[in-house]
Amino acid sequence: MNYLAHIYLARHSDEAMVGAMLGDFVKANDTDLYAPGIAREIILHRHIDSYTDSHPVVQSAKEMFGEGRRRYAGIVLDVFYDHVLSQHWERYCDIPREELIARFYKALAEHEAILPERLRQIAPRLIQQDWLGAYGELEGVELAVNRLSTRLSRNGHLLREGLGDVRQHYTAFAQGFGDFFPDLIAYAEERRLISSP
Repeated sequence: MNYLAHIYLARHSDEAMVGAMLGDFVKANDTDLYAPGIAREIILHRHIDSYTDSHPVVQSAKEMFGEGRRRYAGIVLDVFYDHVLSQHWERYCDIPREELIARFYKALAEHEAILPERLRQIAPRLIQQDWLGAYGELEGVELAVNRLSTRLSRNGHLLREGLGDVRQHYTAFAQGFGDFFPDLIAYAEERRLISSP
């Protein structure tokens, strides 16, 4: 769900950014259907998600969500972290945020033929409505979480209610991101070196 962070971590090539996006849409045993550069990023996406979920800062943030909502806290935090990344973009990236997002949208459109059906269906809306750019405002986080809640077969309201926890603990969650994200950057670089041919 933290699409912007995945795109940022894969910004070294258009192919890598597409692979990073595919990580949420392709099954692990289907990676051999893709070019090596894309397949590598699909696999790395899963490592990044696992690392994020197990990081002490993220674990601590999840505990701050109310009872019943903690099960969905990881999803809400993923989207919120894209908001914090947007807010502090210049701290992490020399490429302007809007420029990188536009480059990613172009790459996604150019790779339409290889996109799984579900991503092919949402890609035009993602681009036209500028989902990644919308993370710059808290309203964009709320829109994304509301969108995601409709995909749950049940308890979508608990996901939406997690937005109240975000508003309540905004400063603590944002500070936590500042502690966590440099660790994630280092981890992703290390994993990419391990998986490079």
